[in-house]
Amino acid sequence: MLTLLSPAKKLNFDAPQTALEPTAPRLTADTVELAKVAKKQTPADLKRLMHISDALAELNADRFKAFNLKGQSNSAKMAGLVFDGDVYWGLDADTLDDAELQYAQNHVRILSGLYGVLRPLDAIQAYRLEMGTKLETKRGKSLYDFWGRTIADTLNDDLEGHADSTIVNLASNEYFKAVDKKALGQPVITAKFLNVKDGEARALMYYAKFARGLMARWIVRNRVERAADLRDFDVEGYKLDKKASSDTELVFSRKQPPPKK
Repeated sequence: MLTLLSPAKKLNFDAPQTALEPTAPRLTADTVELAKVAKKQTPADLKRLMHISDALAELNADRFKAFNLKGQSNSAKMAGLVFDGDVYWGLDADTLDDAELQYAQNHVRILSGLYGVLRPLDAIQAYRLEMGTKLETKRGKSLYDFWGRTIADTLNDDLEGHADSTIVNLASNEYFKAVDKKALGQPVITAKFLNVKDGEARALMYYAKFARGLMARWIVRNRVERAADLRDFDVEGYKLDKKASSDTELVFSRKQPPPKK
């Protein structure tokens, strides 16, 4: 069983690292091909492509200029510890012990616009390239065209040897769209997280993203390897809504917590 996450836009290269040896991303040739295209983009190009501010466009143009195409960068650090956003606050990877991180390495995958598929211990350089970006390459007019079936093929390879070949989709629609479903050919279960207030169940963005990280952490710490056991997820008040759930979508709900002061 593999659990899929989206990356975070924010990166923290000062985050604590583990004593475990970092691993190298595997789709190197694809990443280099994309990075060469990205290096040619001006700040104005990146602003238009990713709908970001002038400051972020300048920052990411500088990142791509500095991107080492041979992967030999002293600044590269482990993806699971560098990504810094709602999902990763829930995952809280820097508090996982080495055995848990090794388990995550074999059971968690992070989809990436630049790297395709990352394992948590894969060392990455600083970048921002969202999967929905319409960056034109020789393979097409978007990153979806660029990655084609590569991501699905990689996930299929990674599932070899797993007793349960289910994909647990905790990624956003933008990123999961990059997985060619026909090429994947594996069962997929998507988890949905709702917060109930005044009798209304709502999918609130921050809580939903944080809960995706919580579930990934729960899977890792409890060594959950079969899809049937996902129904037992019960962290921070979430419980399975059996009536709203199906074989392909698990819905978890809880009473919406009060706002933080």
